[in-house]
Amino acid sequence: MARNELRPVIRLRSTAGTGYTYVTRKNRRNDPDRLIVRKYDPVAGRHVDFREER
Repeated sequence: MARNELRPVIRLRSTAGTGYTYVTRKNRRNDPDRLIVRKYDPVAGRHVDFREER
């Protein structure tokens, strides 16, 4: 597998509806499904769930 196939760049979009995103990489072997990570949203001013978008 090439580098981009195994660890693709993904965008995590806030579920608070602010439009804020984080950009990261994920390992497809360990996390084949879409990621949901709880992170800080500076626009909302609190921690919210961020979901992977493709």
